Amino acid sequence: MFSRDIGIDLGTANVLIHVKGKGVVLNEPSVVAMDRSSGRVLEVGEAARRMVGRTPGNIEAIRPLKDGVIADFDVTESMLKYFINKINVRGMFSKPRMLICCPTNITKVEQKAIKEAAEKSGGKKVYLEEEPKVAAIGAGMDIFQPSGNMVVDIGGGTTDVAVLSMGDIVTAQSIKMAGDKFDGEILNYVKRQYKLLIGERTAEDIKIHVATVFPGARQESIDIRGRDMVTGLPRTITIKSDEIEEALRESVAVITQAAKNVLEKTPPELSADIIDRGVILTGGGALLHGIDQLLSEELKVPVFLAEEPMHCVAKGTGIMLENIDKIEKRSLI
Repeated sequence: MFSRDIGIDLGTANVLIHVKGKGVVLNEPSVVAMDRSSGRVLEVGEAARRMVGRTPGNIEAIRPLKDGVIADFDVTESMLKYFINKINVRGMFSKPRMLICCPTNITKVEQKAIKEAAEKSGGKKVYLEEEPKVAAIGAGMDIFQPSGNMVVDIGGGTTDVAVLSMGDIVTAQSIKMAGDKFDGEILNYVKRQYKLLIGERTAEDIKIHVATVFPGARQESIDIRGRDMVTGLPRTITIKSDEIEEALRESVAVITQAAKNVLEKTPPELSADIIDRGVILTGGGALLHGIDQLLSEELKVPVFLAEEPMHCVAKGTGIMLENIDKIEKRSLI
């Protein structure tokens, strides 16, 4: 029994795994529930996410990745081991080769940490690729031609903006402003405006069901429950879309500015291509309502949402796994 090559989108919010020949076989939250006293892992993934904000004192729900990089090495290793065992790709005689994606601006030390965690969790050989490049391939862009392609990959911890040509990154910027920060802004807005404490999961529900970042693009409302900061008792309030647009305005402006910075550094010939082809949005954060309209208005170029934006990086790893021998040759040069 031989093992299969696997591609991993090791995200701050979710881990997606693509198995060569099978497609995306796993999509679970990057959360690990641990017993504080013994250090034992109790649950991983979706089961652990359901525990966030709802555990007794001795159990802690940890997110081992922060801003696209490993914040807790041992917990990341345990999490990867669990996921790799779950999808059952190890052969009797061999270990799988792994292709893992990382943000464009991570340090050599952070790269080494990701490689080591993957090797310890059962990888024979581990390759690292830059996230926006893999996301562009997964979104169906032909980045190997001598023409400009621009991708904005909004994840949970980081947003990567890149212009690609001839199979490589021409200009790029990675910022620590993405889905998790949006949740934090919503949480703080409710706290400030309504003196109500809500949890991360409630903030995420608001983001998914009523949030918009383009003024007037959505008119929804949601009832949410939390703890009143004055009385300490539970209370229900109604939140509307236009309030969330106001709460997220500054955060989204940071992403818009990063995209402008990348365009400003792009060679003019490639800029002309981007006007023709437009910008592709990938990553879970790209599902935020109205972000395509907002970027299109600010950048003055067409902006398109990729098909299944959350799966783009994982799909891209799958396409790159088909050409893994070329990657091996390149790394030997």
